[in-house]
Amino acid sequence: MPHQQRGSSQKQSGKQEHRGLMCGIIGYSGPRDAQQVLLEGLQRLEYRGYDSAGIAIVGAEGLQVFKDEGDVAKLMSSMPLIEGHSGIGHTRWATCGRPSKENAHPMVDCDHCLAVVHNGIIENRGELKERLENLGHTFTSETDTEVLVHLLEEYYHGDLRQALKRTLEDVKGTYAIAAVCQGHEEIVAARKENPLIVGLGAEENFLASDITAVLNYTNKIIYIEDGEMLSLTPQEVQIFNNKGEKINKDYIIVSWTAEDAQKGGFEHYMLKEIFEQPVSIHNSLLGNFDKIMAGELLSAQDISSIKLIACGTSYNASLVGKYAIEALSGIPATVELASECRYSSETKEDPLVILVTQSGETADTLAAARLAKKRGQRTLAITNVVGSTITREVDEVFYTQAGPEIGVAATKTYVTQLMAMYMLALKLGKSRTLRRDEIHRYTHGLKAMPRTVANVLAKSEEISAAVDMLTEAQSVFFLGRHINYPTMLEGALKLKEISYIHAEGYAAGELKHGPLALLDADTPIVASCVWDMSYEKMLSAISEVAARDSPVLGIGIEGDRDLEAIVDQAICIPEVEGILSPLPLTVVVQLIAYHTARKRGCPIDRPKNLAKSVTVD
Repeated sequence: MPHQQRGSSQKQSGKQEHRGLMCGIIGYSGPRDAQQVLLEGLQRLEYRGYDSAGIAIVGAEGLQVFKDEGDVAKLMSSMPLIEGHSGIGHTRWATCGRPSKENAHPMVDCDHCLAVVHNGIIENRGELKERLENLGHTFTSETDTEVLVHLLEEYYHGDLRQALKRTLEDVKGTYAIAAVCQGHEEIVAARKENPLIVGLGAEENFLASDITAVLNYTNKIIYIEDGEMLSLTPQEVQIFNNKGEKINKDYIIVSWTAEDAQKGGFEHYMLKEIFEQPVSIHNSLLGNFDKIMAGELLSAQDISSIKLIACGTSYNASLVGKYAIEALSGIPATVELASECRYSSETKEDPLVILVTQSGETADTLAAARLAKKRGQRTLAITNVVGSTITREVDEVFYTQAGPEIGVAATKTYVTQLMAMYMLALKLGKSRTLRRDEIHRYTHGLKAMPRTVANVLAKSEEISAAVDMLTEAQSVFFLGRHINYPTMLEGALKLKEISYIHAEGYAAGELKHGPLALLDADTPIVASCVWDMSYEKMLSAISEVAARDSPVLGIGIEGDRDLEAIVDQAICIPEVEGILSPLPLTVVVQLIAYHTARKRGCPIDRPKNLAKSVTVD
C-alpha cells in the first residue's frame, strides 16, 4: 500500500517484556452485527486478565477502530454503534508499554487501512522498528505489536494473506496474530506458540484465542497449529501450512455449552467451579476409569520409573501423583518443574514422562514434552482441553473431563488432575502390587468421591465463619505431611493467588529447620491432620505451633476429638482412605482461600498479574 513520507516516532519504551501473556483475541466475519459479536467475545475472554481492550470493524465507513484503557464495559459505554459484518477484537495485558489507549490493540497502519491484534512477543522489534522508520513509517505506541502492522503495510499489494506471510518471515518471536483490511471481509491469522482456534458456523466463521469466546455461536472448532496461517471469510476458512500449501483439517465438536461457562447464579466463577467438582469428578470417572483399567491407556509391565513434569497448580497435583503412584504401584516417581526441565541432563533410565497442563498450551510444559520426545522417552499428557497443542506432542493423552474453567485460580481442573493421578496409579498397581481387595477398596473410594466432595461443599458457610482468623493476617502457613504436604502447598498457592496474603506450604517436619522462627500470635496456621501414617506426627507438629501462640485452623476427620482439643478452629471431612484424602481436603483449602478473599474484597476471578494459561516461557 503506497504511503507518503512519515515523521519521527515516539521514543520506544525501555520496559522489559513480561513473559506471561494474558491477552485475548476474537474475530468474526458473517451476516451478524460484528460489533455485538466482538464485544460479547471480549467479555467472555475477560477472565484471562487484561487492562485495555479494543475492536476494529470493516464496514461501509471504512476501517473503524475503537480502543481504550480499562475494561470492556468502559469500552462499550464510550463507543457508538458501528455498522459492519467483519472485524477483530482484543483484550491486552500490558507487557511492552504501559496500559494506555495508545498501547491498546488493535494497532493500525499509517493510512488507517489495516488493523492488527497480537498475542505474544516480537523479539527483534527494535531492529524492525528502526528499519520501518527509515522507510517513513510513523509509530504512535510503545508496543512491539505496532511493528507488525507497519510491516504488513509495507508488504500489502492487494493480497492480505501474502502480506502477512512476508511479515512473519521478518519476525523473530511468538505470536497469535489476526489482521483485517478496509474494504474486505477477509480476516487473516497465524500462530506460533500462542493458542488460536477457528469456530465454524453457517455462512459465518469465528476466530479466537479461547473456545469460550465463540461457544455462544458454534461448537465446531478447528485448532490452529504452530506455523499455520489461515484466511477466514463468511463462506470458508482456508488453512495453510508453513510452506504455504493449503491443507484440510477436521473440526471437533466441543461438548461444553455457553451456559457451562456462565456463573449460573454464583457470586463468582471460582465458587461456581468449586461447587461443580462433584460433577467434574463423576465425569472424569465416567470418561476414563473403565478405559484405563481395561488397558486402553498405558501398559504397566514395561514402566520402570516415572517422571511427572508440570507448572504451578499442576505441579502440586503431580506431587500428589508421585505419592499415589509409589504407594499403589511401587514404581519410583519424581516430579520436576517444567521451567527447570531444560536444565536436567539425560540419564540412563528411560522413564515414562507424564506432562500435566490444564490448558494444554503451557509453554514450559510443551518444551518439556519436546525434550522428552527428542530423548526418545515415552510420553503421556494429562490435560483438560481436547485438541490442544500438548495432545499433538505426546504418545498418549488423558483428558480430565473437567469442563470449561473460567476462574484464573484452578479448582475443578486441579481436582480432576488428582483423579487422573489416582486412576493411573490404580491401573499401574493392578498388575504389580495391589491385591484384589485393595483394588476394590480404592475403586469404591474413588467412585464415592462425588458424594464425599458434596458433603464437604455443604460446609461452605461453616468454612466461611472459620476463616475470620485469616482475613487480617500478613502471612499464613499451611502444614501437612506425606500425601497432604502437596495439598497444603496448593492451599497456600490458592490463598496467595486470590486473597493477596503471603502464604507458604510446608512439610510439617521442616518446621524445626527454620520456619518456627516466624511463628507468633499474628501468624495463623492451617494444618491437615487425617487418619493416615502421618497422623501422630501431625498432632505433634500442631501442638508445637500452638505452643508458639499461633492460631491454628485444623482440617481433620469427623469425630476426631484429639485434633479438636488442640486447634482453635476445626473443619471436618468425611472419613476416607488416607491415600485419597487430598481430594476432600483440596476442596476445603479452596473454600478457605475463596471465603478469605471474598471477605477481603479481592477480585477473585481476575487476580492481578495472573493468567489462566501462560503461553510463553
